[in-house]
Amino acid sequence: MKINKIIFLLLILFLLTSLPIISGRQIKAQNQNPTARIIVRFAPQVNNFEKFNIRRLIGAILADSIDRLNAQVLEVPFPFVQSALEILKKQNQVLYVEEDHLAYVLEMTDDPYLGNQWGLVKIQAAAPGESAWNYNHGSSQVLISIVDTGIDQNHPDLIGKIAKNKNCTSSKTIDDKYAHGTHVAGISSAITNNGVGVAGTSYNVRLLNAKGLGDNGSGYYSWIANCIIWSADNGASVINLSLGGSSSSQTLADSVNYAWNKGVVVVAAAGNSGSSSPSYPAYYANSVAVAATDENDQKAGWSNYGSWVDLAAPGVSIYSTAPNHTNSLKIYNYAFLSGTSMATPFVSGLAALLKSAGNLNNQEIIDNLYNNADKISQTGNYWQYGRINALNSLKEVFAFTPISTPTQMPTDTPTPILTPSLTPSPTPTLTSTYTPTPTPSNPPTGGPTPTPWWCRWTSRCR
Repeated sequence: MKINKIIFLLLILFLLTSLPIISGRQIKAQNQNPTARIIVRFAPQVNNFEKFNIRRLIGAILADSIDRLNAQVLEVPFPFVQSALEILKKQNQVLYVEEDHLAYVLEMTDDPYLGNQWGLVKIQAAAPGESAWNYNHGSSQVLISIVDTGIDQNHPDLIGKIAKNKNCTSSKTIDDKYAHGTHVAGISSAITNNGVGVAGTSYNVRLLNAKGLGDNGSGYYSWIANCIIWSADNGASVINLSLGGSSSSQTLADSVNYAWNKGVVVVAAAGNSGSSSPSYPAYYANSVAVAATDENDQKAGWSNYGSWVDLAAPGVSIYSTAPNHTNSLKIYNYAFLSGTSMATPFVSGLAALLKSAGNLNNQEIIDNLYNNADKISQTGNYWQYGRINALNSLKEVFAFTPISTPTQMPTDTPTPILTPSLTPSPTPTLTSTYTPTPTPSNPPTGGPTPTPWWCRWTSRCR
């Protein structure tokens, strides 16, 4: 009896040490979809008993049939798809076998100016085929904080998105009198699929308006630090910093670290001086530094670059929201602007989509962004990881489970002094990182089934 117990324990030990090590994400993906589907078309003379034997041969479950084609849809364990295909191809009773692939709704929203938003197509957030939005539309419970010149308080494409406002500046208004913050906010999360204006990268995600830059487009580091801390304390999952200064600051670094330690993803513009010189806060270890690229995936000539820059994103001639009132940049309702300021909210929007889709922590989100970026030309030279790819990123989290229909987004309302400006700011201030480009006044619109052995380990068969 004692020997039998020893043999039994040794057997259990062997089985445990032989099992593959599976990560948490792999477990999640397998639980979401432990089987795959294949289509088998049989020769005309094949009867139901023969079909049953073929299913049993590969341990498959009958899922569906296409009677007019004498075809069956079978489910097999996901790891054994290729083996099943190879076995079936060798059967004389089978005319052909193939995977039962997924098709998707063409996720192009009804926003009339979507055709102008080449950046959303480039990063595959929106596309005439499969896109990131097939997998997730974002959650209204997730918040992106726009630390900038403010956000237009009654813009039809933004008003329903602002959850909270905070003014960290000396300005007497929370509104955007400069225009930079409103443009950035639209790129990250304009109201989407509402038949108005443009679409936002993060679709349903809402905004915190943290006004950290004054009405002249510049602001003190202390204003920015206060806005970053307020954002972290008020539920931001992502903080967008489309601004920068040439001087480092322990206070600014400490505020970025504070946000990071509260689980926030901090995304910052690399700057527009066309050099490898650091820009702050983008240079700090706990922020994601973003360079700008054009429609051909080339670095914009004025974009900063270097080993300290993490990612690239579209930043040339980016169409987005603009204030509906008088502003310093003299752009109204919708406009084209260029800059690393415009590239940054694409990354912030994608980070918020990832938070919505998988409830990942900030390190997991950043790892996802880096690992799934497209390794475009000059990756490893101008930037470390490549240009963001929203589809790749969302597929990693939402493998094989695209959403079926668009969801309508909720409404709600958000305020911080770094400055976006076209001229260098004094040392104590930060400046926004954008380059304006001409804006058109009215732009164009753009039978029985066997029970296979693997059913003993999955509830899918029950």
